[in-house]
Amino acid sequence: MTTQIKPNKKEVTREKNQKLILDAAEQLFSQLGYDGASMSMVAKEAQVPKANILYYFKSKDGLYESVIDRIIANWNLGLDNVTINDDPATVLYNYIKSKVILAVEQPMQSRLFASEILRGAPYLQNYFRTNTRPWVKQKVDVLQAWMDADKMDKVDPYHLLFTIWSTTQYYADFQAEVLLVMNKLEYDETDVAQITQSITHIILKGIGLKIPEQSEN
Repeated sequence: MTTQIKPNKKEVTREKNQKLILDAAEQLFSQLGYDGASMSMVAKEAQVPKANILYYFKSKDGLYESVIDRIIANWNLGLDNVTINDDPATVLYNYIKSKVILAVEQPMQSRLFASEILRGAPYLQNYFRTNTRPWVKQKVDVLQAWMDADKMDKVDPYHLLFTIWSTTQYYADFQAEVLLVMNKLEYDETDVAQITQSITHIILKGIGLKIPEQSEN
């Protein structure tokens, strides 16, 4: 007989409160920027005492970094567990598809991130050095191993990642332009499929790969 372990009540409450706070902070930082959003505004939006925010995140900087960390962690899921034994075409197709879906469904996250970068990432210099740089280096090593094994054409792996990021996140950051040019009010499932197929076709063919057969339909 298997004994089910009940979740710790305090831990459940903690996770619920943190999600409320992070959701509210993400919305306000995206709309108003780091300088425009205050801890009091986040507390009001999340409907929690300001003291709770300080308890969980220590400071405004800590809250902001946690918001960005959650965004990046969500984006990175598609490559987190990639190994040199995986198929490059399948991995990259699925990664691009996941990034397109996130750009369409959660554009606010991409815009918040872009806003920070456009200002020179003043609040995230250390985060990028200690978190993003090592993560990217691991993925670059896998890409380079695939190239060395002639599984894909040789290109600079850093710039391959930058190309994927820029093309997918464009559909979030420049959503207004895309929709106006295409005479649409919003994205739909057909758009997601067409964007994914276009980007994967261009990028995968550019590095000597074919779109996985199960993804062509």
